[in-house]
Order: sequence, then structure tokens, then C-alpha cells
Amino acid sequence: MSPTRVRRCLIVALAGAGLLVSGCARPSVGSDRDDPTKPVTLKFWHGWSEAGEVKAVNDSIARFEKLHRNIKVEVVGNVTDETMNQALRAGGDDAPDVVSSFTTNNVGQYCSSGMWADLDPFLKKSGMEKEKVFPKTLLDYTQYKGRQCALPLLADAFGLYYNKDAFEEAGISRPPRTMSEFERDAAKLTKRRQDGSYRRVGFMPAFRMYQNSPDRLFAQWGPTYFDAKGKAALAKDPRSKDFFRTQLALIKAQGGYGPLEKFRTMFGDEMSSQNAFLTQKVAMHLDGEWRGLMLKDAKAKFHWDTAPLPVPDDQADTYGRGYLTGTVAGIAHSSTHQNAAWELVKFLTADTDQVVAFANAIHNVPSTFAALKSPKLDADPTFRSFLNIAKNPHSSAPPPSNNGGQYVTTLQDFSYDVEAGKVPDLDKGLRALDSQIDADNLQSEN
Repeated sequence: MSPTRVRRCLIVALAGAGLLVSGCARPSVGSDRDDPTKPVTLKFWHGWSEAGEVKAVNDSIARFEKLHRNIKVEVVGNVTDETMNQALRAGGDDAPDVVSSFTTNNVGQYCSSGMWADLDPFLKKSGMEKEKVFPKTLLDYTQYKGRQCALPLLADAFGLYYNKDAFEEAGISRPPRTMSEFERDAAKLTKRRQDGSYRRVGFMPAFRMYQNSPDRLFAQWGPTYFDAKGKAALAKDPRSKDFFRTQLALIKAQGGYGPLEKFRTMFGDEMSSQNAFLTQKVAMHLDGEWRGLMLKDAKAKFHWDTAPLPVPDDQADTYGRGYLTGTVAGIAHSSTHQNAAWELVKFLTADTDQVVAFANAIHNVPSTFAALKSPKLDADPTFRSFLNIAKNPHSSAPPPSNNGGQYVTTLQDFSYDVEAGKVPDLDKGLRALDSQIDADNLQSEN
């Protein structure tokens, strides 16, 4: 995940609730009656913009065109979800045939709005059993209410980066595996100056810290966001309270919310040479697989390694799990070349050599079982930690919703209040959170 992609994901996630709500009119209807063996030109829109990423995409398209001599692909990069959705609503010759997005939270809207075509008929015609090709968690975030309108196009896994030099100095022999170990190690790794100010914290627990959005940390508990009827269920799940209590304990063990928040505001930009982990202001750090390549490029002045994030003590047997997300790809419902478009989607998402080559090129996690096992994958052990997280059956992603990522934004706002001590009654607060999520979802349906 490039710096551009990280920033775009954050922007889109916050704005996601408004992306499609205003455009839920039926999209232009395309056709799946085209002959994919006839000469055709497809339009493929994607969001990658960094030079290395764009090259990797173009190399992928060149490999596809070599296999499908009759299909030419016009590639448009650096496309936001909002721009793409406006084009899909308008339809016509200028709209894309194949689409991709970095925002899995919006898949529920892509499927329910009908702007992304149902891929199950294409999977069936191709004889592909999707459950045997893609890990379950990745399939879960590419469908909504039984409609498979997208497929995974590489994934991102989140885990723990840790400073091995700091661990050795503190007498810690391995990364923490449970939350109680996490709290203990964070306190031991925290160092202060003579005036009491922080030189380093063991782990910055603040939800505003870089990639620390609450849904990513919450994944270690395996939460239940919605019940079988689609109603918010966080207040009914005891893991919700345990998650927030653990977060508050991490804050207390390292000096309290006020001092930690003051220290956090002194951190440099996440994607710059002043990143807090790179400058050794934090000893443990939540991040995705792309961070390893950035640390190597920056020539970090300390020894570091990766591991899964710790899990609750009463779920110790799930250690190895993590939060998953990724890029998704689909076919525009307005495309009149849907069978040819399927050939491209199938190649990009399910061809093992292609998935491995693309994953290695942009340092993302491959999204098929076969690619995850490929000997051609990057053998760096710090990267393979994230491959193992992706393969772990307990790893999870937030469920899709017809309201996109609005419920994640609502959870985030609530979490800011919890960590700041503004929610004295967690039970009452969680009930109010559920009510707000349900109200937002209801509004999006009307």
C-alpha cells in the first residue's frame, strides 16, 4: 500500500457513507452477451498512482494482452471511488468496463446499488469454485447478502512491528502474544527523560495514531458488529467492553491519556522519514505489510521484526490472527463487454502467476490460496509474517454494509470519546452506539 493509497483509503473511508447514497438510481444496464473471442477494447480504471505501482499494473495488462490477443485494454489510473461511481451512474461509452477499489467497506453499496455486476454467473460459466480459490475472509468482504459483485485483488494484512534492540534492552525475549503480555511489555519499553517527558513509549494506543483505527485493533477480539437481522450488536457482545477496557489499561500502564496524547502530537508524518517507529519514539507499532519495504528503503537504524498482534488472554489459541482488507475488482454493470471484462477480472484475481508477480511488485499480500503457497513469493521472513496472518482462519475484516463504512466512522468517533475518558458508562455508551449505527443504516435504505 503506497502513501497515496493509505491517504486515499482514509479519505474514502470517512466519506464512504456519502459516495453512493446520493447516486442509488439504477445504473445503465450493460450486456453479458458479447463474444469474448472477438476484437474488443476494454477500459480498466484503478486507483494506483505511484510510479512503481503503475508500472506493475501496466506489466499485468501486458501479460493479459499477450494471452488474449483480441482484447486491448485502456488503463486509467489514480481514479477515486467517487469519480468511478459518477461515471458508472452516467454509463455510456466513456464509463469503465472493469473497476477496482481500495475501499472494501463500500462493497455493500457496490453490490446493493447494482453498479457492479454479479460475478457468480461468470464464476459458474468458468467452472471456478470461489471457496477453493479465495480465503473466506476475503470472499466475505467482496460480497453482500449473497451477491458476489467483486473479487479480491491482493490484500493487506495488519500486524505488529517491533524494535528488537529495544526488546533486548528491556530484557524481553519475544513479542507479546496476549493482551496482558502486551500491557506488561508496553510499560517496560516506555522510557522517560529526566524531566518526566517521554523519550519512547512501548506502544502508542491512541486511536488517532496512524493506522490504529479501532476496527483494526478490534479484529483481535473477533467482534460481532451485526446480528442475523442486520442490527448493530456491539452492546450485546462482551468482547466490545473487553476491547475498550484493554485499551484503557494500555493507556494507564504508559502514563495516561493526556501525556500520551501530547507525545503523539509531536510525531512526524506517517509516510515521512519522521515516522514515529522509524525514529524510535515507539517500540511496538501496528501497521500493514507495506511498512517493511519502507523501513528497508529508509535504512532503519535499528533491528526490527514483525509478528501478529496480541490477542485477548481468553482467546490465546487464536494468536496469529489479524485485520485484513485489500483491493477489490469487478465488472461495471453498464459495460456492454462483460464477458471480455470477466476474462480480465479472472486473470487479475485468480491467475496464480499473475497474482504472485503483482504481489511481489507492490509488496502486498496475494489473495488466493495458490498464490499464498507459491514458492515464487517474496521469501523475506518479515513479509511472510503477514502472509501467515492472511492465511489464519481467525483473521477478519469488518462486514460489508449497505451504508458502506459509515458504521466504522461512528465506531471511531465513539472510540475517541472512550479513550479520552468521556464515556463513564460503557454499557450505556455501547447501546447508544448501536442505536446510532442502526439509524444511519435505516436512513441509507430510505
